[in-house]
Amino acid sequence: MPHVKIDRWYSWHSRNESAKFWIMKKTNDLSERQKLILGLVVQEYVNTAKAVGSKSLVKKYSLDISSATVRNEMMFLSDYGYLRQPHTSAGRIPTEDGYRFFVGQLMQRADLPSSLKHTISHQFYQARQDSNEWMRLAASVLAHQSNAAAIVTSPHSEKARFKHLQLISTSGRQVLMVLVLMNGKVNQQMLVLSEPVSQDQLSSVADQLNALLTGQGVEEVSNYRADFDALGTDMHRLVLDDMKRSNEIVSGKVYQDGWTNVLSEPEFSQSNAARRALNVLEERPLLEDLLSQTVMKSEIGGVQVLIGGEGNWEELSECSLVLARYGVPELGGILGVLGPIRMPYDHTISTVNYVAGLLSNMVSDSMGNALPSEE
Repeated sequence: MPHVKIDRWYSWHSRNESAKFWIMKKTNDLSERQKLILGLVVQEYVNTAKAVGSKSLVKKYSLDISSATVRNEMMFLSDYGYLRQPHTSAGRIPTEDGYRFFVGQLMQRADLPSSLKHTISHQFYQARQDSNEWMRLAASVLAHQSNAAAIVTSPHSEKARFKHLQLISTSGRQVLMVLVLMNGKVNQQMLVLSEPVSQDQLSSVADQLNALLTGQGVEEVSNYRADFDALGTDMHRLVLDDMKRSNEIVSGKVYQDGWTNVLSEPEFSQSNAARRALNVLEERPLLEDLLSQTVMKSEIGGVQVLIGGEGNWEELSECSLVLARYGVPELGGILGVLGPIRMPYDHTISTVNYVAGLLSNMVSDSMGNALPSEE
């Protein structure tokens, strides 16, 4: 099995840099035979979900070494933390570090068959006029192709920009503030002023802010200094606070598909691991934290793999995530696949990468930057 280095299209993420360095340092100590055996164990376990024995490897792959030699190499790989023995007299299964080494060093980049790419792209081409349908279709394709759970977020502007403000007197000291952002998002909040203010005063303040702030981002709004009266100063501060909160939201509407695929996996039949992982995707604060600390730090088109929660998300300790950003710099989203750590990473990464590319093209097309195309 040839050695494949990590390139820009893929990286596995970890906030524990010391652990990452230790793992990468150990890879230099593996012989080509040990890398071959590790890769075969990973592939066999992904396919069968059963511990892999030395005799079965020799027989199935016609290895020109004895089963005793393979067994010794598997013991070495276990000592290094890449394999483990689930119980006495059983074969070996990969550890999280074993999967990371496989994905980062041994796995060859696989391309989807041309016929499959044509089928997928044709589906998107037919739905090109309905952006909501893109998201549903992307989730469906990812779930079906990976036999796992899929998550797709709608295109979302990464930076909030002021478009329009309305201040509407409702009753007494209550005022409805309606802030419209350039990405189409509308934020509303009810304010209670210290004293009643007429609608004419409110409209005057809104007109002043609209004239000064339209098209401005958080930094420009924050640095803007003008001769506001007390009411205008308060409204300027509230607008800025609202825009900052919008900037902290890293994803738009979330589309999901394929949870029955995950729940049917043997790893999850006797545990609540899949349910815990589901909570991460259903609880918006948890999802925002996960995305902001992982894939949002990558470039558009980049794919990241999180194996076993990388020690940072306990709810994902028995799962892997393959995530990618799509879109253009000013407007984009996130898509990915969640499944057991025993995942066919080569096909899953290729599928995520391909669908992300299709969605990027469609977002670009919707903004007038490219012509629609069908592969």
